Amino acid sequence: MTAAVPVPDGPAIDPAINHPTRLAVVAFLSACDEAEFAAVRGGCQVSDSMLSKIASALEAIGYLAVRKGYVGKRPRTWLSLTPAGRQALALHIAALQGIAATARRAGAEAGEAPPGAADS
Repeated sequence: MTAAVPVPDGPAIDPAINHPTRLAVVAFLSACDEAEFAAVRGGCQVSDSMLSKIASALEAIGYLAVRKGYVGKRPRTWLSLTPAGRQALALHIAALQGIAATARRAGAEAGEAPPGAADS
């Protein structure tokens, strides 16, 4: 796993959830206590194999819990975020907001410069 990317004076981007699909899965699960595998798959518009790989990776680092059971005679799998996963998402979102805020400030400052000032 790569190191987290620091944001000046703030939290860091989490490389484990930085990919859009992983972020979508974590965000989906942040809205509920747990969700059935099929609901997460449909909500995040990913294949079974993609979600399985993501779930395994996030479970290995402690961000996601997997529970297996049955509904009647049919096997089911439920996914849920762990407290560490919820904290990771909150810090990741804060880091993204910090990056956006820094870029907006820089853009606003650049927009206030007199014409031609950036050319010198």
